[in-house]
Formats: sequence, C-alpha cells, structure tokens
Amino acid sequence: MRSASALLEGYWSLPVVEINLLLFANLSGALLLGLIVGYERSYHSRAAGMRTYGIVCMASCALTVFAGYPGYWWGLADASRVGPVDPTRVVQGIVTGIGFLGAGVIMRDGLSISGLTTAASIWATAAIGVLVGVGFYPAAILLALLCASLMMWGVRVEARLPALQAAGVTLSFLPGHEPDDHAIKAAMSDWGYAMAEGSLHITLQQGQVSWQFVMVARQTRPPAVSLFELARLLRGIDGVDGLQLTHARN
Repeated sequence: MRSASALLEGYWSLPVVEINLLLFANLSGALLLGLIVGYERSYHSRAAGMRTYGIVCMASCALTVFAGYPGYWWGLADASRVGPVDPTRVVQGIVTGIGFLGAGVIMRDGLSISGLTTAASIWATAAIGVLVGVGFYPAAILLALLCASLMMWGVRVEARLPALQAAGVTLSFLPGHEPDDHAIKAAMSDWGYAMAEGSLHITLQQGQVSWQFVMVARQTRPPAVSLFELARLLRGIDGVDGLQLTHARN
C-alpha cells in the first residue's frame, strides 16, 4: 500500500508529466482540427458550430489517448491494479455517444429533413479525434481538410450536377370538397412535375381533406416551372383552401 505522499509524488513524476505533455499536444491538435471543420457550420449559422466540433474532437482524442496508457493511471500505480484495456472498446463507446449527439441535430419539418450533414460531420469529427489520439496525425489532418472542403464546396458541385428538383406540398381543400386526383395529377404533368410514388398522405379533419405529397420535376435543373410559379398554379386548383410548399430536402 503506497503512502499518500508517495502517491502524490507519483502523479508529478517525470514519466507522468511527459505523458500529460503528450496528451496536451494531442488535445491541442484535435481542438484545432475540430475548429477547422466546425467553422463551415458556424459560417452558415447551423445549430452545431466551432465550439461543438472542437469539444467533440478534443474529447474523442482525450478518451483514446488515456486508454493507451493504463500503466500511468493513478500516478504510476501498481500495474496489477489496472486490468487490460482494449482501446477498440473505447472507440466503440465514442461512436455510440456521438451517435446520440448527431441524432439531436437532425430535424424533420413535414417532408423536409435537415441536419443530416451536420450529424455526419460531427461523427467524422469524432473520428478525427480518435486518429489524433492513436497518433495517426497525417490521416487526421487529411480527414479534417477533406471534411471541411466537402462541406464548403460540395454543395456548389451538387448545384452544377444534373438533378431533379423536389418540393413538399400540403394542400387543404374546402370543407366537403372531394378532390379529383386524376385532374390534379394531369395538371402537375402539364407543369412538368409528377407526384412521387408512395408519397401521398391524406388526412380528414372536421370534414376538411388535406393532401401531403412530394412533387418531383420531370427534367433536370432548371425545372419547367419554378417553385414560385408552382405555388401560384397550385392555388388555382379547384377547391384548394390552403397551401404549404417547401423544398423537399433530405
């Protein structure tokens, strides 16, 4: 049994101090890389910004590094008191915990889902912290630069590539009115759109019918009819009393 003074000396012994300096250097590097990735989210006013990304990356690094030096725990305590540590189990715990954090930033508003890129980038930031923790510094730097570059310029590349525009539509009809689905689908076809297969959701409340569905353009950007013109055309459908039109993002 070590005395209290010997135990305190162990915490400040040269080997332990050296390990702490190594941990400090790793944490600083992980924080910097996390801030680089998080800046893009902060620039676009997302829910998770530089602070969130920096903390996630730094904490992931800290858990990974300390699991690699069990012999230095508790001020160079007897190694027999410390059981074998499997760093991969620490990584599994990090991935699980970050999964809950990522789920918290995913939001659904009707047919539109947002926050998926933020959730994925938070998960990638945890991986950057793990790479720093195990000493794969070039790989961590490369992953951070790739993530930041993809989030900054990936949307611009997507905008230039052929894609079909989709819109989430909610139509509320006058009480007692029975909408003609064939006529509505024919009108959408004339506008250059089609109702996405399996997206129609019909509700009836107090005698008022509401349709919720996704419209997909038949041709790539730019569509034959813009969303502004589409809103005007939808309001002209017989019996429409209310309208909600949004980009169907996911």
